[in-house]
Amino acid sequence: MKMYSNEGRQILVCCGTGCQANGSLQVFDAIQEQIQSLDDVEVKTFAKSTGCNGWCEQGPLVKILPDDITYCQVKVDDVPAIIDKTIKNNEVIERLLYRNPASKKRVKSPHLELDFYQKQKKIALRNIGEIDPASIEDYIDRDGYKALEKAFSMSAEQIITEVTKSGLRGRGGGGFPAGLKWQSCAKQSSTPHYIICNGDEGDPGAFMDRSIMEGDPHTVIEGMVICALATGASNGFIYVRDEYALALKNLNLALIDARKRSFLGENIMGQGFAFDIEVVRGGGAFVCGEETALIASIEGKIGEPRDKYVFPAEKGLWGQPTVINNVETWANIPVIINEGADKFASIGTENSKGTKVFSLVGKVVNTGLVEVPMGTTLREIIFAIGGGILKGRQFKAVQTGGPSGGCIPAELLDLPVDFDTLKEVGSMMGSGGLIVMDERTCMVEVARYYLNFLAGESCGKCVPCREGIRHMQEILTRICEGKGQISDLELLEEIAETVKIAALCGLGKTAANPVLSTLRYFRDEYLAHIEEHRCPAGVCRDLTEFYIDKEKCTGCGICIKNCPVDAIYGEKKEAHTINVEKCIACGSCIDTCRFDAVRIR
Repeated sequence: MKMYSNEGRQILVCCGTGCQANGSLQVFDAIQEQIQSLDDVEVKTFAKSTGCNGWCEQGPLVKILPDDITYCQVKVDDVPAIIDKTIKNNEVIERLLYRNPASKKRVKSPHLELDFYQKQKKIALRNIGEIDPASIEDYIDRDGYKALEKAFSMSAEQIITEVTKSGLRGRGGGGFPAGLKWQSCAKQSSTPHYIICNGDEGDPGAFMDRSIMEGDPHTVIEGMVICALATGASNGFIYVRDEYALALKNLNLALIDARKRSFLGENIMGQGFAFDIEVVRGGGAFVCGEETALIASIEGKIGEPRDKYVFPAEKGLWGQPTVINNVETWANIPVIINEGADKFASIGTENSKGTKVFSLVGKVVNTGLVEVPMGTTLREIIFAIGGGILKGRQFKAVQTGGPSGGCIPAELLDLPVDFDTLKEVGSMMGSGGLIVMDERTCMVEVARYYLNFLAGESCGKCVPCREGIRHMQEILTRICEGKGQISDLELLEEIAETVKIAALCGLGKTAANPVLSTLRYFRDEYLAHIEEHRCPAGVCRDLTEFYIDKEKCTGCGICIKNCPVDAIYGEKKEAHTINVEKCIACGSCIDTCRFDAVRIR
């Protein structure tokens, strides 16, 4: 056998939930097996499973250090070649490298060469994709728990002042200043005090908090312990959606290891301070992302919100002072304490400091997890980092803030993304979902879809939310079915404004955003549905008729193969025809046609 040398190589395999769904665990196991089977050599290569690398579109990802080679969409069958060619013989496997669609060149080191990574700035995601989340040693090697050590040399007031000076605002949606919340809790005389991490991430398409809990659980724990030290809390809770199996596994393992190393427990770091954390599994109710509903759920009650005339920092869990922040907020705390408030505050905009993590999904080339400085424009996120719109189609809108967020049109693509600016244009930051939509998206249907989701997730406690959302949903359904009237638009706006003012919690108060923003920016689509009985995007089946432009049709037959009801006919290499009597307006023909021959009448 050929003798070879490899000095301290690491093979990092992305084993976040997305890559696992594409077989990354099998790839990791195969790599480990291949490494262990090597003989006649002094093996210094080792494999490591990491959290989400962020570039979900290209997973499973395998990164080889220190060579800085990244292989994309790796399969188990590719593993022997990786070991034989790259590890043994220092050869790069060209076919496994990403091909830049612009330059057509293969990219060896995406982190150094592509805008997807170059235009990001990672703080909350600083360790994810680089460490094994099941290894506390990996976290410590990257300055883990140094912030906690530093915090023990500070007074409680100094810790809170530092967090306040940083300008950190809660990353869970509302954007309330974290330092003020901590300060309010710390000054309460009633004991005990509690700390809660809100990991109940329920927005469709959002997976920011999930990825942090899966890929870097110790940063959440460290942030919570620092807050406990500053506020005098005795116990903490991490509330996690029960669907997040990997997050639950890695958090529980991290808590065990943190206790063993005295970062949690009765005598943390030998300083005589006691604080511990337990995981609470949520049942999947979207409303439990609202902090008072989440508190009720931890207490064993029905997850319903309460009117916050008294804030949780004063009277929260079991009636005691409670600090509750979301996962991403906690992940920023160790960096702020370690590097100082001024450095963190130098990033972002005047009223929105630091960075924000987004899950970039929808009709965009590079779907995945991105972290950018506050104030980065939507255009830069979607087109520079995201690579633009799939299939070269036209950008139509982006929804920010989850199902309660607003839809922002193309004319506002240069909008800087921060808490206040998004609110001004009728949307919100939310937890950080960015859903990109193209020309084949019906904005009336988008509003109807999200109202349908919110109607099902409303706890029903207050009448404005329970009845108002349902009535808006019914009106939107009528419009999508071609039964709407012009008077419905005024009624929609009236109900939306009422719910916005009168609803009890954030779910109801923001439920109007999809309706009001689409009416504001895409009113012409509503009018087309009502006055012309036509869906311009070709989505609403009752209002859509497809036809084939015979001058553009090449007779390739792809539309025939993809039509589920055999409504398209025609000879090969001759223009095809759609039988409108059989057509169910599913859109498969227009989505698969490569020649732009299928049109909407």
